[in-house]
Amino acid sequence: MSRSDELLTVPQVCAELGGVSRRTFYRWRELGRAPVCVQLPNLELRVWRSDLMTWLDSRREAK
Repeated sequence: MSRSDELLTVPQVCAELGGVSRRTFYRWRELGRAPVCVQLPNLELRVWRSDLMTWLDSRREAK
C-alpha cells in the first residue's frame, strides 16, 4: 500500500469488476474468494485498490 493508494467502497469495487452485483461480491466473500477487505468501525467494507489489483493478478489463468 502506498500513499497514493485509495480505499474503494463495495459499489466501486463492483463497478471496477465490470458491473458485478453486490450479491455476487458478498457471495465471493462468504466463499473466501473476494479480495481482502477492511471492515470499518461502522461495519462497512472497503478494499484498498492495491489489494484489488493483487487479487485480480492472482486470478489470471496460466497461458
